[in-house]
Amino acid sequence: MNPGAYVIRSIRADEWPAAKELRLAALRDPVASLAFLDTYEEAVARPDSFWQERAAGACEGADRAQQVIAEGPDGSWVGTLTVLVEEPGAVDWAGFPVERKQGHLVAVFVRPEERGSGLTEVLFDAGLEWAWARGVERVRLFVHEENGRAQRFYRRVGFVPSGVVVPLGGASELEFVIERP
Repeated sequence: MNPGAYVIRSIRADEWPAAKELRLAALRDPVASLAFLDTYEEAVARPDSFWQERAAGACEGADRAQQVIAEGPDGSWVGTLTVLVEEPGAVDWAGFPVERKQGHLVAVFVRPEERGSGLTEVLFDAGLEWAWARGVERVRLFVHEENGRAQRFYRRVGFVPSGVVVPLGGASELEFVIERP
């Protein structure tokens, strides 16, 4: 389907059940172990309050994070990504100091039946637009060293390896970045 047939928008706080469902679908994906630092079993055991807080912290109007979704013509959610804003002086998820204001793109997922349609590019454009509007200098993401499909996509949309490698559970996560235009 044409990516223009979808509505690309930020979630609303009261949409936490749909956000939870999409996240659980992402964690059931066959490559979830390469793409996410979370498991389905951990996520499904979390209380509703966790999902409510998560949605409220990344909903429309939130300043520090934004979850962008692709809503299909039938109202179903078919893709998502989240952008976090990291401030200088903070420490990131891997324990490294954050040296400049930057976006951190996480939780990228498009349902398998929608992959290859151009929808992921549209989601990335929306996430980057949100980040640039908040004055970040660059946006980064991390990708498992064995997730070649994701690495090829990230390069195609302008991200490049920074050289930062984070060892994680016997493998490594590679940082990819894109500078503010």
